[in-house]
Parts: sequence; C-alpha cells; structure tokens
Amino acid sequence: MYELVVLSQLMRWPMHGYLIVKITNDVIGPWARISSGTLSTILKRLEQTGLIADLPQERDPARRARTFAITEEGRKRFHQLMMDTSSNLGDYQKIFHYKMGFLDLLRPDERLLLINHYINYCQTTILHVQTEMDSLVYELADHPNPAFLENVRRTMRHIVQQWQAEYDWMRSVREQELAQMKTPRSPALQDTDSHDG
Repeated sequence: MYELVVLSQLMRWPMHGYLIVKITNDVIGPWARISSGTLSTILKRLEQTGLIADLPQERDPARRARTFAITEEGRKRFHQLMMDTSSNLGDYQKIFHYKMGFLDLLRPDERLLLINHYINYCQTTILHVQTEMDSLVYELADHPNPAFLENVRRTMRHIVQQWQAEYDWMRSVREQELAQMKTPRSPALQDTDSHDG
C-alpha cells in the first residue's frame, strides 16, 4: 500500500520527502504510523527502480529535503496498482478508500470497473458474515451461556450494517459515474482529450 500512497501523491505534482511523510501518515493514521526512516527506504527503492526521480534543482536547502517527481515508469506502476483488485484482499476496504481519492486519474471505464469490483466485494462480505452468523446460531444453539451467543450475533449484525452502508455508498457512486458517462462533453473538452493521446 505504501508504494501506491507515494506514487499517487506524486501523480499530481513533485513533493519534498518530508511532505510525503506527513501526507502518508495523515492518510494511514491515526493509529498506523510510518517512520521517516521507513519511508526514506521506500523512496530510495522507488528511485532505484526508476519509478520516481530526485529533482536536485528543487531541493530545500533549509530542510535538506529532497524533492521527488514521478517518472513515466512510475505512472505505469501507479496505474497497475490502482487497477489491482486481487492483492491484499483482507485490507482491500482501506486500500479502496484510498484509491477513491485518485479515481479521477483513471479513464471512466476503469473507474467503473473498480467501483463494480468493490460493490461485489461488499456483497461477498455481507453474504459471508450473514452465512457465518446463521451457522454460528445453529452450531451454538446449546451453548451454556446464551449471552455469549447474543454478543457475537450483535457484533456480526453490526458488521453487516457497516458493509451494507459501504455497498449503498458505492451504488450511489456508480450511479453518479454512469450519469457522468452519459453527459455529453463540450467540444472544447473533447478536442483536448484527442490531443492527450
């Protein structure tokens, strides 16, 4: 996830390393933090693999901070990470929430693909939790402590409600996305798109 976080920040403009650290911690916080040393290692690796480049002319001498910009290879890697829907499935909710801030950097069909995938991810999670809850009720029907079973069911119902809210939110995002895709664009914007290549 850190690779995506760094590359996505640089997709908009070059940044000083200290600002990348601050924004990264703001994004992943408040409980998870990344040290400057760890992020420096990540930046060094991204630079060595040609995904980002140091801009010596834009260094801040007062802070001795380096300024980084994304390279063309970095842009390709950003796109690959954005479109990845099979890695880190256990953390995909958090990753997807982060991706939402950068969907505008993708084509409309790619945005729709990610949105539809996340809708399916929500549905699968809801179904899984509901199935497990039903199974648990059956398996623990004779449990000597009925309060235990009720506490577990209460928690699982809450989890379902949270995922239902995610699902509803994503459905509304998809509706907005589809409406934008149907809206005719002005000729000036269409002309600009044709030059983007």
